[in-house]
Amino acid sequence: MEKLIEKARILIEAMPYIQTFRGKTFVIKYGGNAMIDETLKQGFAQDVVLMRYIGINPVIVHGGGPQIGKTMERMGKKPTFISGQRVTDEETMDIVEMVLGGLVNKEIVNLINRTGGKAVGLTGKDGGLIQARKLKMEKISETTGETELIDIGLVGEVTAVRPGALTTLEQGGFIPVIAPVGVGEQGETYNINADLVAGAVAGALKAEKLILLTDQAGILDKDKKLISTLNKKKVETMVASGTIAGGMLPKTKSCFEALEAGCTKVHIIDGRIPHALLLEIFTREGVGTEITLA
Repeated sequence: MEKLIEKARILIEAMPYIQTFRGKTFVIKYGGNAMIDETLKQGFAQDVVLMRYIGINPVIVHGGGPQIGKTMERMGKKPTFISGQRVTDEETMDIVEMVLGGLVNKEIVNLINRTGGKAVGLTGKDGGLIQARKLKMEKISETTGETELIDIGLVGEVTAVRPGALTTLEQGGFIPVIAPVGVGEQGETYNINADLVAGAVAGALKAEKLILLTDQAGILDKDKKLISTLNKKKVETMVASGTIAGGMLPKTKSCFEALEAGCTKVHIIDGRIPHALLLEIFTREGVGTEITLA
């Protein structure tokens, strides 16, 4: 009987969050181990479908770097990275679009639909959703010490989001699943970091939350301990000291772009934890780092 009563307590604890978030939009960046481990994949789909059932509007933006790398190698093309960015020539862009917009996107859509949801797959090219331009990368020359531009091909950055298609899908009860591919002014296709796309989409939709699933507990301090709450000033200090580095840099950048554009809160959470989304949203403790502007 005590176990049954505990289940009731859990539901009661979740009730005020359900009331608060009903009708609100959550943008979720889906990536890392949560996209690979079968148990975590199923748990993610269940979390998203449950959110939709209780009135939250989830919008998914997914990555797919490992899948792109494997496909390139099978096709005899070696992946190349500069400063963490994939060098993307036209042939690589064709592979990126095929893997992200086809294989990965449709797998996620199918998983959500089989779990009882109504998901629809999109790329940033659909309806002109993600407008982009070529990313200009700069690097300090080791020989001259001067700043020089590096051409890494068809890698882009978001210039605008046209959310009309997402709004229409939400109104119809659908869950949009977005591949991070954008379109330029001349119709050219760009490969874009999924974290940055998620931040731009969250800002454009004025989302209640942007949630980034990662392969670590959240943002860690210099002693590798989880920090539960941060604001912009503290994050900038941690970036300057090198405490926040590597793959966490584009995540924090996307966080502040979303917040400054009107997203209410951002959460960086550990996607390796089963049902991490529900634990972060519907419990007092949460399972990651919450980030605000002030």
